[in-house]
Amino acid sequence: MFLSVHFPQLLLQIGYGILIPVLPLFVADFGVGYGMIGLALGGMALGTVVADFPAGALLRVFDRKSVMIGGLVILGVSVIMLFWCSAVWQVILARIVGGVGTAMFNLSRHAYITEVTKPQGRGRELALFGGLARAGVFLGPAIGGLVAGLFGLKFAFLVYGFLVIMALLCSVLFVETSNIRETRSSTMKTALLMIYRSQNRVLGAAGVGQIMVQLVRRAREAIIPLYASEVIGLDVQAVGWVVSGAALVDMLMFIPAGYIMDRFGRKYAIVPSFLLQGIGLVAIPIAESFVGLLLIGFVIGIGNGLGSGSMMTLGADLAPRQALGEFLGIWRLIGDTGSTAGPLLVGVVASAVSLPLATVLAGGVGFCAAAIFAAYVPETLPPRQPKQQAD
Repeated sequence: MFLSVHFPQLLLQIGYGILIPVLPLFVADFGVGYGMIGLALGGMALGTVVADFPAGALLRVFDRKSVMIGGLVILGVSVIMLFWCSAVWQVILARIVGGVGTAMFNLSRHAYITEVTKPQGRGRELALFGGLARAGVFLGPAIGGLVAGLFGLKFAFLVYGFLVIMALLCSVLFVETSNIRETRSSTMKTALLMIYRSQNRVLGAAGVGQIMVQLVRRAREAIIPLYASEVIGLDVQAVGWVVSGAALVDMLMFIPAGYIMDRFGRKYAIVPSFLLQGIGLVAIPIAESFVGLLLIGFVIGIGNGLGSGSMMTLGADLAPRQALGEFLGIWRLIGDTGSTAGPLLVGVVASAVSLPLATVLAGGVGFCAAAIFAAYVPETLPPRQPKQQAD
């Protein structure tokens, strides 16, 4: 599991983190407004949204390893493309292509983890998975800021591309070829009808909540670098340290997050997670310095860390085994819709009104997400079986 799943996850998230402080500034250098910056930042999520359901359907035809490798090849090509981009539309296109590869890799990986974990330990397993992702995001922005500061913004893309190649080699060498596919006794149409009939109510409430969850998570990634640079006036290296500081706190929360989900329930981690993120985002406009923004970033990091692996765990709990690929494709499509909307919402509101107002709006969405999960989404952790009493 480490070399086939967890280590590639760490590598890819370091690469993703490298782009957090670099990509907004790279696009801003083209002289475009917040709206185009938001579109470029949301390009990868847009590509993922388009490819989520087709990627889930691929799992009915191809084995998990083939879909993983194909996704990484596409992602690697898209990252290298960024180095030669000379216009905003080229950046957006490269990010959309990268989103297609990411959808293929994420779906095949999520399906595999769902199959090999039991519900009572799934929270801790996926919290660890999420913790490694956060470790990558912690390391990535500082690396991205350092590389960009020393060699220029474009060279950060080459570092990311190298990490994707390493992840690809791990998948080729260490992922075992599996013949596990969706049940052949049912067609895709039958699988979708089964999902609709058995899961439509829960999927509706949880889906709306997840859209808001992912919107908040992606919006903060756009807000913090832009606010640090445009409003406070920090340079790219300082922006990298702010993002990495928040990611450090975020990363350290995966152990309590997994314990809470498996001991008390998924909602006991999800609801506080997005309450704290909402509070942190609403407080960003009062930050006037590097230290102030860093402290607020810590609050947001604690909140996001409490939700480590929570959406993957909830999706795995709800997924019917007869239509695993299709369900996870729909589940990730719902979440990635929020991921796409996050940066776009920030860009539109910031262009129309102001960046501080966009942060307050994103914080309000966080409060709404917490309320939906608290009130309308059932707990998916199975009740513990009582111990047998000795005769």
